[in-house]
Amino acid sequence: MTFEFIADRPVLDFLPTLAERGHADVEQLTAPRDVADWAVQAGIVERPPAVDDAGLSHAKGLREAMFRLVQALINDTEPIRADRELVNAAAAEPLPALRLEADGVHRDGDLAAVLAVLARDCLELHASDDRLALRWCADEHCTRAFVDRSRGARRRWCGMRGCGDRAKAAAYRQRRRTPAP
Repeated sequence: MTFEFIADRPVLDFLPTLAERGHADVEQLTAPRDVADWAVQAGIVERPPAVDDAGLSHAKGLREAMFRLVQALINDTEPIRADRELVNAAAAEPLPALRLEADGVHRDGDLAAVLAVLARDCLELHASDDRLALRWCADEHCTRAFVDRSRGARRRWCGMRGCGDRAKAAAYRQRRRTPAP
């Protein structure tokens, strides 16, 4: 499976591996290999880490805890203590190992290291100025959070490909249907 990376933050790209929350609930992590493939495509590690069914379940549970933490941050509500504890525990794990070889920098790590990167990014999001620019995508079915770095802070969609294109096409069709006065 090919994943989409449009958020400029690993945690915000990992959360939509469960897309259209509350509508279609499209789960993209259906097998252990999907988590390993996501980690490689995200550039967190070079080789897929070993992931079994328990690792898949843990990754999905952590994803949901991080989603609720981001949701609480955007909605300015109190996060759930158990979610904070789960993310804090994952963030305490060792990060992927970096090494410089003749052909460049290489990243190696297991599933815990991959999840540590995501958990730390979630925690750093809470401490960074990006937290003030977090928004939900305006598409009614999209549940992606994004950091609005646009001038004037008027961005509405998580990305122009997909949600933005659909919204603009729908607006165009509506204008074409409605006769000018």
